[in-house]
Amino acid sequence: MTTVHYIGDSTVARNNIHSYPQTGMSQGLQLYLKEAVRLVSYAKNGRSTKSFLDEGRFGPVEAAMAPGDFLLIQFGHNDEKDDPARHTDPESSFQDNLRLFIQAAREKGAHPVLLTPIARRLFDENGNFRPGSHGEYPDAVRHLAQVEGVGLIDLTAVTEDYLAGLGDEPSKPMFMWPKDNTHLKPEGAVKMAGFVAQGLRQLGGIYAALLAGTDEGAGI
Repeated sequence: MTTVHYIGDSTVARNNIHSYPQTGMSQGLQLYLKEAVRLVSYAKNGRSTKSFLDEGRFGPVEAAMAPGDFLLIQFGHNDEKDDPARHTDPESSFQDNLRLFIQAAREKGAHPVLLTPIARRLFDENGNFRPGSHGEYPDAVRHLAQVEGVGLIDLTAVTEDYLAGLGDEPSKPMFMWPKDNTHLKPEGAVKMAGFVAQGLRQLGGIYAALLAGTDEGAGI
């Protein structure tokens, strides 16, 4: 059975009834995958690439990856935090950590995919969407994907466009608003995971073959 390993932060992490209605994108993404594709989320709230590695959370992922598997890598929200335990530099340590994930996947015969972080739901007093909440981190992911020849799903770009078009009030039910504008409710998690599925479809080939309703890669 092909496995999709998904690493990231609270926007990705699985939730239970104690944190409901907060819902992670890994919970939504399973809806888009073939029944024969297994999704395992290793994402954890509050983690950056640095803390994910420092806490030994990547070890189980590395051990579990097998030839033909996929590794979705989605960080940025916490790497940008002004916290020595989590902060990374977008031009150096952030990319170094992402490169470590990529190399580990390749050594296991798995297929790494880089994802830029989803946009925060930020609007000004006039109801205009405010892009750029992740600073230089999305560009760092885009650059590394090009350098390393890795598949890229640019969630920052697509979710910024989506939220700008949706508007302030209509976007509130998708997030844990008014508590915050970062974490997702079920509707938001399914929608954002749909953008991941869209990205897999655009990558084509073995990536598109993971999705329900596709005939490609029927052996998966």
